Amino acid sequence: MDTFEAIYGRRSVKAFDPTHKFTPDQERRLFEAAVQAPTSFNIQHWRFVIVRDAELRRQIRALGNDQAQITDASLLVIMTADVHAWKKNPQRYWRNAPKEVADLLVGWMGPFHEGREQLQRDEAMRSIGMAMQTLMLAAKAMGYESCPMIGYDFDAVAKLINLPADHAIGPMVAIGKGTKQPWPKPGQLGLDEVVIENRFA
Repeated sequence: MDTFEAIYGRRSVKAFDPTHKFTPDQERRLFEAAVQAPTSFNIQHWRFVIVRDAELRRQIRALGNDQAQITDASLLVIMTADVHAWKKNPQRYWRNAPKEVADLLVGWMGPFHEGREQLQRDEAMRSIGMAMQTLMLAAKAMGYESCPMIGYDFDAVAKLINLPADHAIGPMVAIGKGTKQPWPKPGQLGLDEVVIENRFA
């Protein structure tokens, strides 16, 4: 599928075939695409929690406004991020770079993040967002549908999945074989409203 086709064709689908399963190769292809998303300093904060356990999915659905896609989609992925990934053996993020480049970037990483908790969380969440969009576009390119979700009890779900204290939880994404056509797009704002030349008036 053409990239622009995937971008324009991706919709938030709510109805999925609960009998459909991805093959291991298909899953791997999805997540290998997702981790191509960019991250600041190449930190790769994202941690993709794939919820396979049916009972756990039911519990999450109860905490997620009874959204059917939580239990029915082929994959339910909770997007989380290691907020402190910047200080966990950061040399590995630049292991294939020329030594002078690796030394420079790894050397900047600590001073840039140290003591800036809001920045650390912001960067982790930005990383989640870019990986999530990449994952959804990859799914669309493979002929599947997706639905990002924030309508759930973040704290309660974090407890259910034993989220580490230094991690942040973001949206969930349901991915699978859609069974209903989505309604027409409700209305995109015009470019004249969202594109600003140089500075705000």
